[in-house]
Amino acid sequence: MQEQQPKTSLPENAYRELNKGEEYNPVMGAKEVPVEVTPYSVTVGILMAVLFSAAAAYLGLKVGQVFEAAIPIAIIAVGLGQMRGKKNMLGQNVIIQSIGASSGVIVAGAIFTLPALYILGLDAQFYQVFLSSLLGGILGIVLLVPFRKYFVKEMHGKYPFPEATATTEVLVSGEKGGSQAKILVAAGLIGGLYDFVVSTFGAWVSALSTQMWGWGQALAAKVKLTFGINTSAAVLGLGYIIGLKYALIITAGSALVWFFIVPLVGSFESAVDAQAMVAMLGITNESIIANPSLLFTPENLYTYIGRPIGIGGIAMAGLIGIVRQAGIIKSALGLAVSEFSGKKAAADEPRTQKDISMKVILSILIAALVATLFFFQFGVLHNWVQTAVALAIVFVIAFLFTTVAANAIAIVGSNPVSGMTLMTLILSSLVLVSVGLEGESGMIAALVIGGVVCTALSMAGGFITDLKIGYWLGTTPKKQQTWKFVGTFVSAATVAGVMIIMNETYGFVGENALVAPQANAMAAVIQPLMMGGVTPWLLYGIGAGLILVLTLINVPALPFALGMFIPMNLNAPLVVGGLVSWAVNRHKNPEQAKANNNRGTLIASGFIAGGALMGVVSAILAFLGCDWVLTGWADSMGAVYLGIFAYVAIIAYFIWHSRRAKIDE
Repeated sequence: MQEQQPKTSLPENAYRELNKGEEYNPVMGAKEVPVEVTPYSVTVGILMAVLFSAAAAYLGLKVGQVFEAAIPIAIIAVGLGQMRGKKNMLGQNVIIQSIGASSGVIVAGAIFTLPALYILGLDAQFYQVFLSSLLGGILGIVLLVPFRKYFVKEMHGKYPFPEATATTEVLVSGEKGGSQAKILVAAGLIGGLYDFVVSTFGAWVSALSTQMWGWGQALAAKVKLTFGINTSAAVLGLGYIIGLKYALIITAGSALVWFFIVPLVGSFESAVDAQAMVAMLGITNESIIANPSLLFTPENLYTYIGRPIGIGGIAMAGLIGIVRQAGIIKSALGLAVSEFSGKKAAADEPRTQKDISMKVILSILIAALVATLFFFQFGVLHNWVQTAVALAIVFVIAFLFTTVAANAIAIVGSNPVSGMTLMTLILSSLVLVSVGLEGESGMIAALVIGGVVCTALSMAGGFITDLKIGYWLGTTPKKQQTWKFVGTFVSAATVAGVMIIMNETYGFVGENALVAPQANAMAAVIQPLMMGGVTPWLLYGIGAGLILVLTLINVPALPFALGMFIPMNLNAPLVVGGLVSWAVNRHKNPEQAKANNNRGTLIASGFIAGGALMGVVSAILAFLGCDWVLTGWADSMGAVYLGIFAYVAIIAYFIWHSRRAKIDE
């Protein structure tokens, strides 16, 4: 009997909703026993976690952007396997990617909050950063596992999962080779070089803005109206995978803030509290403070007015999501109780649906909460009542908003963790003040609590991507979940060390300091709450009320709220990518339209992968102090017009190449 060759292509129903009675059969079937956890896959995964934690931490502290590590790690895993001449590496590559991808989510959780300790002049020890990241990561894993089947199986085809799609295409194409691999590699080279040339040399502008022309500057100065669009190939690819529907909803949220709220507030400039704006934005330049035309810019008004409205919107969208998903939460809890009591056995479940048992999950959860209790008591608070309150805050918020974080990643590929963490800081500060904790000790406690919650939500959002990849490919969820703890430990230790070194080398305050923008925002929010000051409750309430109204008229709440919180220049290109998807899929022959879309997904994945990989290279070059920007040219109008031409050219290539697909490829 001839041995059956393993499949190396995703089934045709991988990305669409299933018909009644239809099942999804992954690349590696449930009856197969693929090689997954080996000394090689674990060692390489740990190495990736260390390297990418260090790179992501530096880049995040430098510019506030944490690149998602899943895609570049998948590319490296595929490349290493091919260099070794190994076949059937799919299972091992998923484990490598899953362990290594812990880096990005742990880094995001840590650097968005904990540098605020240094910014506020407070002390932060290695163990505080490490334990905050580690315990938050563990909580994120164990709180997400009960919801895996809902997000990756029951909602199959209903969410786009942009990052998971791109990573899966990389892994499958690397395993398959042939024409699909060539298309992916070509798109990765084109998209990666496109983004690299911009970020490293400044050959053309990385974002277009109406303020690049005189009429746009006048518009911004007089009516506070501006428009910008990021021209990155990676963001263009992200928009393609998200699709036109969600892209329009997200960008509608941005349009409301940038085209209505900001100009409206700007028209009442005299009513805006300039001192409060200066304090919140952390502006120290006296010439800006003294000049209203420099202070009341659309960008500053967005940060001062628009983002708090977005935070309120995200909070309300999260609460609505919790209410709507109450049945899912109840079912997950019921499953946990039934398995823990021995009433339900998972022995008959197929390999591809086996999770860590609920008994083990509950045991780890209890252990993590006990460890968090002792960490808060002996490492932060030293007051049992306040410690108990802090632990309750962490558990309740992390548990309730786990599904919100997973939902956001599934829809837009971007976790609104900074917005949810700001909300956590506000709530925790109010509660801690009510139990007598304020001042510097209160700020330390709130920030450490925020760090734990931020990391938990970041991990939940990132881990659902790994589990969706595993679902599409047919790996064993239990193995992914088990080894994720190892990646979390390694990443937490690495980011704690890097943060301490970065503070000692560059600092977060003063000239030439690392900007750490999210942490600065956290510091600005928490200081008035703990030390006395003005908190924008009205703006939070406006955002919450707006989302509530939109929900009542059936507008998807979370994508719209994300649009209000994320700047317009990052959301507008999603619509461009969505329009490319619409153009690629327009064909009289449904089979041809499907072939075009498949190739378009490959090209979009290549753009995302190439951009992510070049982001790592750019971070390394920045760390080494390489400054190759063509300063004179990069600031010229020539770079602007070249940027327009290059963006149009890469869009045209995207559409042209996608529509050349063959039905049988």
